[in-house]
Amino acid sequence: MPAYRDLSKEELLEEKASLEAKFQEVKEKGMKLDMTRGKPSAAQLDLAMGMMDVLNSTSDLKCIEGVDCRNYGVLDGIREAKQLLADMTEVAPDNIIIYGNSSLNVMFDTVSRSMTHGVMGSTPWCKLDKVKFLCPVPGYDRHFKITEYFGIEMVNIPMTADGPDMDMVEKYVNEDPTVKGIWCVPKYSNPQGLTYSDETVRRFARLNPAAEDFRIYWDNAYGIHHLYDDKQDHLIEILMECKKEGHPDMVYKFCSTSKVSFPGSGVAAIAASEANLKYIRKHMTIQTIGHDKLNQLRHVRFFKDIHGMVEHMRKHADIIRPKFEAVLSSMEKNLEGLEIGSWIQPRGGYFISFDALPGCAKAIVAKAKEAGLVMTEAGATFPYGKDPEDSNIRIAPTFPTLDEVKTAMEIFILSVKLVSIDKILMEK
Repeated sequence: MPAYRDLSKEELLEEKASLEAKFQEVKEKGMKLDMTRGKPSAAQLDLAMGMMDVLNSTSDLKCIEGVDCRNYGVLDGIREAKQLLADMTEVAPDNIIIYGNSSLNVMFDTVSRSMTHGVMGSTPWCKLDKVKFLCPVPGYDRHFKITEYFGIEMVNIPMTADGPDMDMVEKYVNEDPTVKGIWCVPKYSNPQGLTYSDETVRRFARLNPAAEDFRIYWDNAYGIHHLYDDKQDHLIEILMECKKEGHPDMVYKFCSTSKVSFPGSGVAAIAASEANLKYIRKHMTIQTIGHDKLNQLRHVRFFKDIHGMVEHMRKHADIIRPKFEAVLSSMEKNLEGLEIGSWIQPRGGYFISFDALPGCAKAIVAKAKEAGLVMTEAGATFPYGKDPEDSNIRIAPTFPTLDEVKTAMEIFILSVKLVSIDKILMEK
């Protein structure tokens, strides 16, 4: 079929009538499908069930340093857990602090500490007239919720195929002292699945911030979440790049095993310069006596090393990959050439990003809900939930079964077509 805009009004109305009949058929099935968040499926969670058996009442529960992991102590993580997560995030173990189960919690703490106590001796943000964060869009909704929660002004930075628009980033960071941070998901980004180019990472490292307390919030959530063995994106390591450019303190790097082992019971970490870590530890001594060392030990004994983790992620990919391919093949088969949407084929991560015709995203998500498909709220991938184009939709295919993904895409495709036809008819 030719592009919808090339059809006459009569042809569009005929197509709409046919689609509405199909939509009604699907709607009458009474489906309940959830694609709201990037959650691992039960089959993925089953992969880590052996972790429940590595420790028992007869296990030696001492870590390498000889500390009894049942007791207090070891503020910033046992040595073998530091090694494992350091390898996972491509830094030295001395540059890692191990936290609890959630990297989101670490990011929240990092912003909260900056608000109340500043960054390494700088003025606490709560005492400043204005604080801004740069937000590459579309981006991760939970990042934006943190800065919104603290009343920080968020500035949209458009994403390109190479990462954030670095001309804009450089202008804001280098010229505006109220800009204190930028949110980044640099590998298989949420939701587009893009990876920052080498030049983009190097330009980040060469930033000369107007604010001494500016930090890059580098959330490497999908660093080892490849879909393919033979097609994998490569990301330059940011800490080393910043160090080479004479800015060792400019970045906080976050990671976790939330989508590697168990999302509610993983291990999270922050990687940063020694000066940053020293400042963070100072605050941690007030906050906690130590995180869950038994969980750290459990992860190390299950995965053993980074090789074990990589092999484990291959099993995840085998479960996820057919779902991603089902989404992409459905869009290619049913939407290609109609000129009513565009999408990116990611090589990893947890999402597929779809851009509808401007002004259609909210209506598409609402239409899909009518037939029993619940998706991420349109606008969620932008600060304040406001997509200026009302165009971006995040597709999260990991949680449903493969059959459910195929049914969900049938509903989604019908919704995209019906809403797009209505928009084009209005313009005619």
